[in-house]
Amino acid sequence: MAQKIVVTGGAGYIGSHVAVELLSAGRDVLIIDDFSNAHPEALARIKELAPGNLELLERDLANPAHNDDIIAAVKAFGADSAIHLAGLKAVGQSVAEPMLYYRTNIGASLTLIRALDAANAKTIVFSSSATVYGELNDSPVDEAGKTGAANPYGRTKLIIEDMLKDLAAADGAWRVVNLRYFNPVGAHPSGRIGEDPNGVPNNLFPFIAQVAVGRRKKLMVFGDDYPTRDGTGIRDYIHVSDLARGHLAALDYLAGLENGGALDINLGTGAGYSVLEAVAAFKRASNRDVPYEIAPRREGDIAEVYANAKLAQKLLGWRAEKTIDEMCADHWRWQSNNPDGYNTKV
Repeated sequence: MAQKIVVTGGAGYIGSHVAVELLSAGRDVLIIDDFSNAHPEALARIKELAPGNLELLERDLANPAHNDDIIAAVKAFGADSAIHLAGLKAVGQSVAEPMLYYRTNIGASLTLIRALDAANAKTIVFSSSATVYGELNDSPVDEAGKTGAANPYGRTKLIIEDMLKDLAAADGAWRVVNLRYFNPVGAHPSGRIGEDPNGVPNNLFPFIAQVAVGRRKKLMVFGDDYPTRDGTGIRDYIHVSDLARGHLAALDYLAGLENGGALDINLGTGAGYSVLEAVAAFKRASNRDVPYEIAPRREGDIAEVYANAKLAQKLLGWRAEKTIDEMCADHWRWQSNNPDGYNTKV
């Protein structure tokens, strides 16, 4: 019998790639998504890329009025595990609207835990973030690094990690991996699914791509006075397809455990690229100019962070494979084939 996996936020950027990976591996998938930062067209394209048993429940995990429907659907699906990706994710917005982030991200997680408990499906891979490390560690940062997020978004991730650890400590049947991943970029090599944020992009690569394709006039580079090699922030960019493989590897790892427990695992490449280096790589891939303007630093941003990902290789047998140039080439293929995202007429 195929493994049955709930994927929250499965129509979003990372979730759609995770769903393709799971379906391609013969797993059954139930996506729970409210399409607040996703497009229904993504579901059609997931099915196109990876035929299999894919179900959808259009509900908001953070809305108490939807709780009963979600719990009933997870039980009816016969779930045995979940990959939890749903939540708000913009650092700047979290600084401006912290209560929205606490209510949404933590509320959604509590609902999912209730649903999994009711279905006796006590296995969860949580989409955490390198933001939990804040500015407290030198890079490359490993899982033993100090945690202390620099913004409300990161703090919600850390709170959910702690919730899941407490849950696993209280009930030994729970198996948890908190995947602390770095900066997902790129798109499926087919160019059929990719990142399509609502409104002005909050992350670097979709903004670069929209400038290159002509949707926006220029990129705003927030800060050129960091203590880095060119003054701009350095991040560990990881191809979204590599990231999706990491989720499947984490599920397989948990399935092979004799006992429960909770574990933090980094997913990253182990290398950092500055904003200006990322711009240069995207210009090479697209053969397009990317005009930019230097702006003041954003509150909540840090100078440099990249991963030590040796634990993922040791425990999950996983390592990032794609280079920055492959990330940019795939991201450009998505954006150039879909200049208006999923609203592009195809």
